[in-house]
Amino acid sequence: MLFALGALGSYLLGSVPTSYIVGRWISGKDLRQHGSKNLGATNVYRVLGLKYAIPVAIVDVAKGVVPVALFAPYVGSGPWAPVTFGAAAIVGHVFSVFLKFRGGKGVATASGAVLALAPTALAASLVVWVVVVALTGYVSVASVLGALVFPVAVWFSMPEDVYTFGAGLVLAAFIVFTHRTNIRRLALGIENRFGEGRRGTS
Repeated sequence: MLFALGALGSYLLGSVPTSYIVGRWISGKDLRQHGSKNLGATNVYRVLGLKYAIPVAIVDVAKGVVPVALFAPYVGSGPWAPVTFGAAAIVGHVFSVFLKFRGGKGVATASGAVLALAPTALAASLVVWVVVVALTGYVSVASVLGALVFPVAVWFSMPEDVYTFGAGLVLAAFIVFTHRTNIRRLALGIENRFGEGRRGTS
């Protein structure tokens, strides 16, 4: 029962639509109607600027950290608890119950979850993300490649942790799925680079 409540609480926390709240309540804009129409920190940056994007990104990362680092130890249901709670928060962010199951791409909240699960592996993914953005300007490409690197980094840095490795594989597939429209735009040559206009998303 406690495990189920923890998973539900993680999902609800992940579902808190940070970018929607900032856009609608602070600036009066519904980000689902502006920019890339994606509810994520990159679209907040694109539409509202860095002043709003930074706190949105921090809160979205925290939505992944809290279930893994605080909820799971309290429940104490073995190694599946942190993995399950982190996954629930990510799903909540992407499919928010508060916004008719729409949300962001899940990258920031996933980063928070894996920060608590496997910080060394996350560091490797972050290096890849930064390098790819610097070289190409495509946040979407950086996010997908960073996600794909994560389970590989887990395999080398935590070979005994099969739960986190398995979760990393699922997470990588999920991030690719949430970026499927970006991949199509990349194939068409119309994907937006970071800092450019408002055609694409991240």
